[in-house]
Formats: sequence, C-alpha cells, structure tokens
Amino acid sequence: MRNSRIGQVAAVDLGATSGRVMLATVGPGHLDLRQVARFGNEPVEIWNGERAALHWDIAGLYARVCAGLAEAARRAPEMIGVGVDSWAVDYGLLREGRLLGLPHHYRDTRTAAGVEAVHAAIPQSELYERNGLQFLPFTTIYQLAADRLAGDLGPADSALLIPDLIGYWLTGAMVTERTNASTTGLLGIDGEWEPTLHTRLAPGPRLFPELVDPGSRLGPVLPSVGTRLGLDHAIQVTAVASHDTASAVVAVPMAAESAAYISCGTWGLVGVELDAPVITGASRAANFTNEAGADGRIRFLHNVMGLWLLSESVRQWERDGARIDLTRLLDEAAASPPPAVFDVDDPRFLTPGDIPARIADWYTEHELPAPASRVDMVRAIVESLAAAFAHGVHIAAELSGTPVRTLHIVGGGAQNRLLCQLTADHAGLPVVAGPVEATSIGNILIQARTHELLTGDLDALRAVVAATFALRRHTPRQTTTTRKAG
Repeated sequence: MRNSRIGQVAAVDLGATSGRVMLATVGPGHLDLRQVARFGNEPVEIWNGERAALHWDIAGLYARVCAGLAEAARRAPEMIGVGVDSWAVDYGLLREGRLLGLPHHYRDTRTAAGVEAVHAAIPQSELYERNGLQFLPFTTIYQLAADRLAGDLGPADSALLIPDLIGYWLTGAMVTERTNASTTGLLGIDGEWEPTLHTRLAPGPRLFPELVDPGSRLGPVLPSVGTRLGLDHAIQVTAVASHDTASAVVAVPMAAESAAYISCGTWGLVGVELDAPVITGASRAANFTNEAGADGRIRFLHNVMGLWLLSESVRQWERDGARIDLTRLLDEAAASPPPAVFDVDDPRFLTPGDIPARIADWYTEHELPAPASRVDMVRAIVESLAAAFAHGVHIAAELSGTPVRTLHIVGGGAQNRLLCQLTADHAGLPVVAGPVEATSIGNILIQARTHELLTGDLDALRAVVAATFALRRHTPRQTTTTRKAG
C-alpha cells in the first residue's frame, strides 16, 4: 500500500436496534474512527385492520441518518464519501420511485403464510440446492410471498433492500448490492438472480434492480441532499458490503491462520470464510447458509439468536420497573455456578416480549430448574449463547473442511468479557475479541479502497485493522462443567 493519500469518509451503520454515523480519517497505515451520531431504531406497531403489525420507521431513520451525515460534514468539511450498511432481508416496495408504505419488520409474524406458500411451490430441499440459504422464516423470499398473499405487491414496480433504499434517497440510483441480495433467497449459488425462483415464486417482472458489487460507485449525493447536509461539494456514495455482517467480516483481523468468526450483536453469525459454497445434505440439515462476502468470498455461517436475548431481557425488567446495571449483572453472573444450557434458537425467542418468562418456561418444559434470579438468568443466557457459538464453530469447521485454530469475535459481543471467555471454554479454542465497531470499519475499508486511499486484497485491509485496533485474547480454561440440557 504505497498510496500516500489521506482522506475522510463516513460510514452509516444501521442495526436492528440502533444506528450510528462514524467518521474516519484513513490512508496507508492510518485509520482513525470517531462516532459522530448515534440514534435508536425501534420498530413501530401499526394497526392493519386485523392486528398490530411491526414496521420500520424508515422516514424517521433516514432523517436521523441525514442529521448524522450533516454533523460529519461539519466536522470534516473535506469529507469525500459515504457508505451505508444495515441488517438484512427487509425491503421497501416502490412505484415509479415512490415508497408505497413502511417496510415490514422481519420479526413481524406475517411470514408464516409466506413460508407455507413458498414450500408448496418448491420443496425446501430444492430451494437450498438453488440458493444455498439456511431456513429462516423471515427471509425476503417468504416476506414477498406473504405480501403477495395480502395483495400488497400489485401496486409495486420495484423493491429496494434497506441500505439500497437509503442509497437511492441519497443519490437517485436504484441498485441491489450483492452481499445483501444474497440474503433474500432469490440469488442462485452463482451469486446471480435465480430465474427459476422468480418465475415459480414471483410471477411477473423481477422487483429488485440490477446487482452491484461492494466498492461500486453509486454516484454523488443529489444536490438537494448536499444542501440538506450543508455540503459545498458533491461527495461520492459507494455501495459497500451493505449487509452489516458482510461488512463486519471484512474487518475481522484474520491473518493467514485458519480461523472462524462470530459477528455478535443482536444476532450472532457464526462461520468461516470460503472460496466456494458448501451445498450438501449435511449443511442443509445443520441449517448453514452460504452468503456472499466482499471480493467474491462466501460467508458460510449459521445464525444464532445473539445478544437479542440479553437486551430484550433487560428491556422487560425495565418495563417491570427495575433499574438494571448490566455491567454489574455480568460481573455477578461470572461468579455464578454454570447452569444447564437452553436452546437459544428456540423459535419462541424470536419475537419481542417477556424473554425471561419464555426462558423459564423452556426450563420447566425440560424438567430443569429455571434461573431463580436476574443474575442467574444472565448467566444462563450468556452460557447458552457461548455453548451455541462453540457448537456452530465446530460444525462450520466439520462441514467446510476448515481446520479452525482461532476464533474471532467482533461487534458488540467483543465487549462482553464473560461471553468471550465462556465461548473460548466451550470451543476449546483461543478467542480474539475485537474490534467492537467491525461493521463500520469494514464499511470504511471498502470505501477507502474505492477512493484509492488504501489498496490491496482483504488480507491487506485486515492487516490495517490488526495494526490499528487493540485486540483482547481469551485462552480456554479447563473443560467447562456446564451441564447440557436434554
């Protein structure tokens, strides 16, 4: 990396519970990252005539994005670019460029009918052979089927995934970025739109626009947007690896060692990076997915419920009137005896609500003592997540033939020392924790390479991460004494 340029770019990173705008100064051997805005991103319940449906407040979210970018431009008047990443699978329906309604939230219960309709048209085994995706009831393909059954697709002539929708509002360019498109269920294992899936499941013209790869330039911000942001020059919007996990994996500081990763936030994405997909009966039975990564890589991984279990438990306790100090609870949980682990991927934990009560019900149904206190509940959640993560790592290694020697945890979960240590214990592997802001960093690295502030392949970009950010290592202790349920 001999380029001597230094530049400033902004990363818009939208998670399923919060969003942020990060400003970076980046160049060869240099990556300085600052948060300039952080905001909530909570679903809204709207009565649809039959029930309260979950949606995203996408207009409010876009307003907060623009406010954050305006602050970034104020702090960095010479800022040259911006990239947007977000959670996967959700989308907005449009007609002649106008949004038709608020996008549905993937945790909304409407998708059950969509699952049934899709599997009636194409068996799940054939679906996996065509798209390589694990079964998740909220995958885009099932949401579209639910929309069709409800009559909502009739007026639409296009659809945009969430980061592509924000990018469209910033630039006027309609595209579908490939890493996020790979989560829809409508791409084939070759990374292109799968015509059979469209003709058998979605009669009529394809709603999603052309595919672009991470690093593609969408164009400058629209003049009206530039005025809103207080810019006196046009900044370039780049299509980054717009699925937040894809961006996070870009920033996993893997060197040449055989490694697995866990991108841990609301969800825990557990897997390895490959050159080609794994499409076998065993990988389908294990519910492993093949999603596109940057530079043509494959993210072979499994979704685990993630820190949603902990954050939603805290929200429930606060709704009950308690004041929760999660740091203290985690410290006390570290000293608690290891519990029997529960199945963190039980479907009952998917929707918002009283997660502690549902966990207690799970233990009761399995004739096991339920956690007796909040401290015990926190320990049960963290222990069970660690066990699930470790199991996922070993299955990923077995199915892909990857001899995993190191496990990297990035994202918010990297801050949770108890989770990282217990994962090392359960996996019997050293865990390298960090960076916490991996998604924003991956977003920035792809932008920096597009703007020629950095050069090189993913290994070169990851070397910048390893040299810049403090990482913490957890060595596995003696075999855990945690009891396994069932």
